Amino acid sequence: MWLSIVPLVKPKTLSCSVAQRLTLISPLSQLSCPQLLAGKLALPGRFLHDDIMKCIVTAGPTFEPIDRVRRLTNFSTGKLGCGLAQHLARHGHDVHLLLGETATCPVPAGVQHITRFSTTNDLGNTLANIAEPLVKAVFHVAAVSDFAPSAIWMRSARGDLEPVVAGKIPSQISSLWIELKPTPKIIAKMRDWFPNATIVGWKFEVDGTRDDAVSRGRDQVAACHSSACVVNGPAYGAGYALVPCSGDVQHFDDPLQLYEALARMINC
Repeated sequence: MWLSIVPLVKPKTLSCSVAQRLTLISPLSQLSCPQLLAGKLALPGRFLHDDIMKCIVTAGPTFEPIDRVRRLTNFSTGKLGCGLAQHLARHGHDVHLLLGETATCPVPAGVQHITRFSTTNDLGNTLANIAEPLVKAVFHVAAVSDFAPSAIWMRSARGDLEPVVAGKIPSQISSLWIELKPTPKIIAKMRDWFPNATIVGWKFEVDGTRDDAVSRGRDQVAACHSSACVVNGPAYGAGYALVPCSGDVQHFDDPLQLYEALARMINC
């Protein structure tokens, strides 16, 4: 692909009702509900409860450097993924949010674990490093760059293309040619990293009809062996579609309805 450029926490709080339903392992079994609410539940792996799941949510954009001061990125703010992370945390789940460094939405309150990422490779490496059997769900909401610069050229006085290598490409260059190569598909690696988890991908579709957008969501689920795909964007129109690996597509008018449906997927 070619691109031509011309210059022109707050700790999570459990409700008393949730805390009372926890099955605790000694010595924590002696703690009262107020003690649990005071944060004495913070020893990892020392409590069991079927309704509390360890979840990973990715949110916001990746970016790919052109030089040391310029980058390719996208318009994602991270708002949808941050909203989902906050919703899951408010319902008592142990949420690890991976948030793009350039996301512009506020950091969600109540999410205990937040890790920032930069490039597509950085996000992929982070996911691979935190993969473990205790993770029960991964919601891959992040807007990952599909392409990254691999080579840059300028036109010489003789008309030839010459490679450009600089920490900051001079702005006096009249035009640049940038070769873009596909980045690794993170969603395609998820099932290897999290073999037993509920995995939900995202498809933001611009071109085609609503049926086309849903079809692309189905294609992603089949190709990546994921549990479901959320589809939205101009091609789909208003709202969101939840496309499962089997069964009927569900439509939701607003993000809260979508969050509730995704939470039900990991609670059932």
